[in-house]
Amino acid sequence: MKRIFGSLLFLFFFIHSCLQAQEAYNQVPFTFGEELSFEVSYGWLNLADAKMQVSKRAQDQNNRPHYKIDVYGKTKGAATIFGKVNDNWGTYLDVETNLPSLSYRHIEEGKYRKHEYVHFDQKNRKATMKLFDKENKNIKDTKDFDLPGQVQDLVSGFYYLRTQDLRGLKPGEEILIRGFFDKEIYNIKLIYEGTETLDTNLGKKETYIFSPQLPKNKLFRGEFPVKVWVTKDQNKIPVKIKANLFIGSLNLDIISAKGLKNN
Repeated sequence: MKRIFGSLLFLFFFIHSCLQAQEAYNQVPFTFGEELSFEVSYGWLNLADAKMQVSKRAQDQNNRPHYKIDVYGKTKGAATIFGKVNDNWGTYLDVETNLPSLSYRHIEEGKYRKHEYVHFDQKNRKATMKLFDKENKNIKDTKDFDLPGQVQDLVSGFYYLRTQDLRGLKPGEEILIRGFFDKEIYNIKLIYEGTETLDTNLGKKETYIFSPQLPKNKLFRGEFPVKVWVTKDQNKIPVKIKANLFIGSLNLDIISAKGLKNN
């Protein structure tokens, strides 16, 4: 269960870094204080809660204002039988460039702990990863990486997508994703499938649909096992993600949205 939940979070946030090559829309559809809440379910079983939260005010990083964005995932109820998950993934996103200057992960899954920080030098195409001990007090390891160009991290990629103009996409169009995560550069093909109107906790929403082409693995079923629905409005928020497993499917559905920039 812990592995499935972590993989779902990875797919959910990494998928959204797909449109780095698209022409910028020059409109930032989110603002300080935005908060999106989701429920993760498997069939009738509610497994976890997830939240995406933008800081209420700008945070300084390298003498520049940034959005501090946190993503939280926590198992609940019967799902804790398989092992408790309490994760926090975050980024400092430059207000002007929409590129991350710092990303971090605080992972608590059963007895497993991981505290990691990655500092990005986007101008010089460098990244420095610092891994801390289980108590998040002392540095265990530091590594430097060369980057192929400007990159997103898992969390920043989603918010970067929301600044892009999605209106010109055509069904079947393929887009390459480029991002840095877990010491590697990832390039994944993403397919745009069109639009669909969904019934959500926020009401009926017209959405864009995306599917990533994933390599064969032991968790998901089929070449395109995951679909993501993003609202076709000025906010461009995710309202649903569905992952087909070898047995059944895992769903992440929005339950509330606060502090939206566009009402």
